[in-house]
Amino acid sequence: MSKKELNSEQHTLYYEVIEEKKKLIDKSKNLYEITPKHTNYRIFIGRFFELKRGLHAVFNELKNAKEYDMLELIIDSNGGFVNEGMQFFNIILEKFPNRTTAYLDNHGYSMGALLFCMANKRVIYPYSDIMFHNYSAGAIGKGGEIKSRVKHRDKLLRKFFYDIVVEQGFLTKYEFEKMLIGQDYWMDAKQMCKRGIATHVIVDGKEIEAKEFLKLLKKRKKEKKSAKESSNKE
Repeated sequence: MSKKELNSEQHTLYYEVIEEKKKLIDKSKNLYEITPKHTNYRIFIGRFFELKRGLHAVFNELKNAKEYDMLELIIDSNGGFVNEGMQFFNIILEKFPNRTTAYLDNHGYSMGALLFCMANKRVIYPYSDIMFHNYSAGAIGKGGEIKSRVKHRDKLLRKFFYDIVVEQGFLTKYEFEKMLIGQDYWMDAKQMCKRGIATHVIVDGKEIEAKEFLKLLKKRKKEKKSAKESSNKE
């Protein structure tokens, strides 16, 4: 395996070449599950706030991704520039469709939340949290130009937000409309699992499906209640 590292101002990209692997499925039939040779890209996401050279080097490397390459997003972000997040969205669409896994380690707010939702597999931890809200923006120029630009960008970003959080069922249309006029939506691990925002949770060193995590929470709550009742009887 060949490992490499590439840094921007706010994010770090690690990538390594994984050799072909064969896993025996049925010995009698000589059947194997084959994982082709590929590159695994892992990006640690901070603020979306690149001010100097941007993410040219990082995106240039990701543009070299091939058919079987995988992308991992390790997100711990308060958000930042929407345009920067949209560039990640474009990379996922172009190079990593259905081959992107996001880890919410430990929080994703604003653009960080949207990036998490862009992945087809979304993994959280018991104390991960997420927050959705409307964008903030400003414009400079002549009066008519400002009005036209703001109207255009608002229409574009509304559709972008809608496609990510409403079309996937993470927020309802009513919640989305409330968000557009200032409502913030804060969610913990349980809420993310209920809404389908999280697909998996890492618990006690194991990755389990979101529905199993909800069952585990229910079981632990029941055990805690029983223990309390037993203690009161004593």
